[in-house]
Amino acid sequence: MSRENSGTHGETRSSALWGTGNRGGDSRGNALWGKGGRGFIAILSVLFVAAIPLAGGAVQTPKQQAPTYVDPVLLAKAHTDPKGLTKMIIQSSENVSDAQKAFEWAAREDQSLDREHVKDQFRFVDSVAVTLKAGKVLELAKHYPGLTITSDAPLELAGTVTPTSKHLWPAAENIRPFYPQTEQFRATTPAIAVIDSGIDKNRSDFDMGSRVIAEKVFTTLQPNSPGDGRGHGTFVAGIAAGNAPDNAGAAPAANLVSLDVMNDYGYARTSDVIAACEWLYQNHAQYNVKVVNLSLHSTTPSNFTKDPLDKAVEKLWFAGVAVVVASGNYGNANGPSGVPFAPGNDPFVITVGAVDLEDSANARKHDIADWSAYGYTKDGFRKPEIAAAGRFVIGPVPINSTLPLERPEHVVAPGYMRLSGTSFAAPIVAGAAAQILARHPTFTPDMVKGALMQKARFIPEAPPGSAGVGEINAQRSADVKQPPNPNLALERFVIPDVTTGGTSSVFDAASWSDVAKNSAAWDAASWSDASWSDVSWSDASWSDVSWSDVSWSDVSWSDVLAAADVTREDAAGGDNTAPSNDYELSGDDLTAIAADPDLAPMPPPPPPPIALP
Repeated sequence: MSRENSGTHGETRSSALWGTGNRGGDSRGNALWGKGGRGFIAILSVLFVAAIPLAGGAVQTPKQQAPTYVDPVLLAKAHTDPKGLTKMIIQSSENVSDAQKAFEWAAREDQSLDREHVKDQFRFVDSVAVTLKAGKVLELAKHYPGLTITSDAPLELAGTVTPTSKHLWPAAENIRPFYPQTEQFRATTPAIAVIDSGIDKNRSDFDMGSRVIAEKVFTTLQPNSPGDGRGHGTFVAGIAAGNAPDNAGAAPAANLVSLDVMNDYGYARTSDVIAACEWLYQNHAQYNVKVVNLSLHSTTPSNFTKDPLDKAVEKLWFAGVAVVVASGNYGNANGPSGVPFAPGNDPFVITVGAVDLEDSANARKHDIADWSAYGYTKDGFRKPEIAAAGRFVIGPVPINSTLPLERPEHVVAPGYMRLSGTSFAAPIVAGAAAQILARHPTFTPDMVKGALMQKARFIPEAPPGSAGVGEINAQRSADVKQPPNPNLALERFVIPDVTTGGTSSVFDAASWSDVAKNSAAWDAASWSDASWSDVSWSDASWSDVSWSDVSWSDVSWSDVLAAADVTREDAAGGDNTAPSNDYELSGDDLTAIAADPDLAPMPPPPPPPIALP
């Protein structure tokens, strides 16, 4: 069978063995030669035989050719099991027909489909893949010059590489202990959907695209370049699940689903974001998506009971997808800004504020960035619930996307930028959520949220409520076996959706509004659980805020100054101050982490059982 211009048929080559994109090249890893026969190889030299006139029908050559080369594994088998049928590749120094003729000469007495036969022919590398009795390589080496005969052995990875990061944030958020466990939990790590500007997938951050398992474009605003014309989605995906050397994200084993809703300038129609949520709702089970990241917010204030984007993310939440969103970058240094925009104003989802690490892994030295939005929603809910590193974060971007072109001073290396924003705090939490679910596949979104909040570290320097209950401690959260439910008081208002025959759920906004108006203690159930009693953030008094202490009302025309059906990214365009340091992990940081009881390494948990089909 001829395979013209094909050098990859029947071969599986890992970039770890062959080098990225170098299929069919001359660089070969040890795995090519297999593992067998090495003791015998030690006493064998490679067989080179001077060319002599061929007998018994072998082809005569008019010019001197190099001796035939047989790889040591085949030589060993030729001596120990000469009649054993063996898969090998015969390569000619001239053309593929010579390789074919060499096989036909060697198999002249024994050719059949189930015994000695040609599996494939590759003109691309002048070779044939064949099955032949091992001992016949000695005949070919003796009588047929100009060949190279090698094992057609199964290839195996040269060994998995533990993800690494030179940055401070994976250590500060206690993500780093997950890295040595990456392969142990790869099979149970869920996919993360990124609703953003797309993902530039063909780069090492995403294993050359192999982990971006689905892509869909919903953008109606123009211009929108193929892939990721903005760069924002690639940056977010890299923080959540990147795997480039020294730039690992929070969950480097997670697959990614790219849902492009944003144009090349960081804007999207709210309706496009809703369309992406609808697609994800319909397809999340197919792609094993259990976490979705939305680093964007509407530009129109709203009540969550009326906003269609809030309703969209709630349906994902009730369907088993943990929704992680950015709180927004419209905060100020003078006090709470409030969080009036969807989807960050929704009480069910995990809303994330941005921590400034101040070049330390110690939460007692951290603060909240001035621009990180916090306060109450229009419906009286305190947001964000939690915070993560969001200032001076380095992540991947396409080199020709608009972000690096707009801010060249933020480019730290080709294809990487340093940026700030709640946009980049959210994917740290999204990746941490995926790590929790890898270890607890049966956890619901409410349980993921509870585990993250229960083990969060209080930030003394942060204004009250600006970090929610505190900064994430990812590994400690993954150790929680029975997390409390911070949405417990809302659960009684989650009812079957009659439009689907009760197969899905919706929030009964009217009933909740009636109860909340008449009882300041309607949410006490969420904070009465004994599981909250030993949290480190009790001084934050998160649960002590009385519903009667906050004002809430319907959004009126006076709340809307320049509203539009537009959603925008949460990268902090105004944070142009250069960092006084690189926010990179140092030896001193490692020493401090080892001494910090909140961050000290813990024994890895056993892997969860994998359900057989």
